[in-house]
Amino acid sequence: MCRLFEFEPMILNKRKHMGVTLRHSKGERKGLCPPMLRVPQHDSTLLKFVGYFCLLLLLSACGGKNTPTDTQQQAATKDTTAATSNKKVILFFGDSLTAGYGLDDPSNAFPGVIQQKIDSLKLDYAVINAGVSGETTAGGLARIDWVLKQKPNVFVLELGANDGLRGIPVAETTRNLQSIIDKVKAKYPDAKILLTGMQVPPSMGHDYTTAFKNLFPALAEKNKIALVPFLLAGVGGNPKLNQADGIHPTAEGAKIVADNVWEILKTEL
Repeated sequence: MCRLFEFEPMILNKRKHMGVTLRHSKGERKGLCPPMLRVPQHDSTLLKFVGYFCLLLLLSACGGKNTPTDTQQQAATKDTTAATSNKKVILFFGDSLTAGYGLDDPSNAFPGVIQQKIDSLKLDYAVINAGVSGETTAGGLARIDWVLKQKPNVFVLELGANDGLRGIPVAETTRNLQSIIDKVKAKYPDAKILLTGMQVPPSMGHDYTTAFKNLFPALAEKNKIALVPFLLAGVGGNPKLNQADGIHPTAEGAKIVADNVWEILKTEL
């Protein structure tokens, strides 16, 4: 029988919540993000599990509204649209992992790293980063028409983690992702689509985690589109590859995420 996890007590800024010691980060004190769990550093297995769970938690908590404002939408593409006039476009549509949450330079997020790979190979493609932190599949569906004002040659769909964390029914997440795929195909039938897979922690329950994990390959097969099996492979839960909050990938972590995507994406170019 499994026993409950025990967390280290904190000396500063601590409070008890449901028997677990929580550390208040600077962001939490300002109401931006939830408190962070602290685990013993020597317990690597527990650290990886909690780190991965917290990653999914902050994907949802550090974003804001599901449907972005016009200002957010414009910011997602304003730096790259002008540069794409004579190049083919790879449009990355996702949440905080795509947007580069917490990085000093958002161009260090994995879409920006992929642009560097493209430039080094002298390929005639330009990346547009249309990621918005906190995005769910419902939020993505609500803004996809605006984003598709820019014609993509390749459309990378990175959404679903926030749905999983919130326990949104898998059928609903599947419908939303299918609707986004349908809209891309309807408007730009020649565009290639790449879907990135995501997983949720075991605490969501065996049936849910299994169904959630399987929805991505099922959608890829149904629509005959490319799939990255797990976007965060090699990064999720690794403190050396995450920022000081222990949750979002560092620039080094983003390079590995970019490698995961590039392995599939390069075959579509």
